[in-house]
Amino acid sequence: MLSVLIETRNDEEGLARTLASLVGGAVEGVVRDVIVCDAGSTDQTHRVAEHAGCHYVTSGIGAAIGQAKGDWLLLLEPGARLAEGWIDEVVAHTARQTMPARFSRARGSRAPFLARVFSSSRALAEGLVVSKRQASALAKDARNAEALARGLATRKLNAEIWVAPPR
Repeated sequence: MLSVLIETRNDEEGLARTLASLVGGAVEGVVRDVIVCDAGSTDQTHRVAEHAGCHYVTSGIGAAIGQAKGDWLLLLEPGARLAEGWIDEVVAHTARQTMPARFSRARGSRAPFLARVFSSSRALAEGLVVSKRQASALAKDARNAEALARGLATRKLNAEIWVAPPR
């Protein structure tokens, strides 16, 4: 049903935190596979991915999308954690929608107003749920997951995400 794609580069600790928040989805049968798309890590990112049973690719986001088994993709930054209740919300969204969606930031994860105004936003900070078909089309012009997610009109899910700390 849902393939999770996480693009990394030297993010072994963040990857472990993100993978831990996906366990419930795997147990429920919602998460079909997890693909770690690595952009040249020199740390132990590959070992974290392998120990967690993830597919590990180094050939770019387009190749990762092509390997995904689910009809819907969940793109996350390493270090982001999904809050309890995300599974039901994503299942409901994918059953009735065709447009992409993002999570709502958890209350403790929201930056102060001025920090939001004066910082550059990350397109994947709130994650992205997108159909595999749309992601495949977008990946032709995108060099990475961040570029793929930038500028998309999305719906806001009624589920929270703890945003990954800025790198």
